Amino acid sequence: MEQKIALKEWAVAVKALTDGKQIMVLRKGGIAEETRDFQLKSPRFFLLPAYEHQKPELLKEAYKDDLRTVSESWAPGSPTVEIASYAEAVDDIEIYDQETVDRLASFHIWTDTFTEDRLKWKRKQPLHLLLLRVHKLERPVSLPMRDAYTGCKSWVDLEFLPADAAARPVLDDEEFDRQAAEIRRAVAK
Repeated sequence: MEQKIALKEWAVAVKALTDGKQIMVLRKGGIAEETRDFQLKSPRFFLLPAYEHQKPELLKEAYKDDLRTVSESWAPGSPTVEIASYAEAVDDIEIYDQETVDRLASFHIWTDTFTEDRLKWKRKQPLHLLLLRVHKLERPVSLPMRDAYTGCKSWVDLEFLPADAAARPVLDDEEFDRQAAEIRRAVAK
């Protein structure tokens, strides 16, 4: 077993990524970031579901049931956390303007208001669009919850995760490439 890095993301977003409903996340970084901004620490990382801050009013209607599902499977103070997927960042695109964010509306689970707020927060720093090639673990791994995994930060080092966990891509190459191309076109307009 070796230590691995994980991106903390809302549990409902991790579900959407792992279910193949989206291939991107929008990041600015957490309040407790060491560098005060978001930086891609590794091109490959596990997805750590986070339960803080996710609220139904920040999600498009179609994803509110997913929020209920992930919320029902977790309780505050839970002694474990489950890792079910990892991702490869195939692109890190910096976004500075509302028009670009608006063109991305059909590619993610968040409301227009929430994405606009994310862009405006820390106004001088870009919103990072990470295009992610997600892989679902054949067997999810349950890890003891550590204090180091909590708080408003993007990256955590996971302990005791098997280095050889078998996984399969959530989307086949053709479908992933098609969706990635659509998102890149939306950004480039």
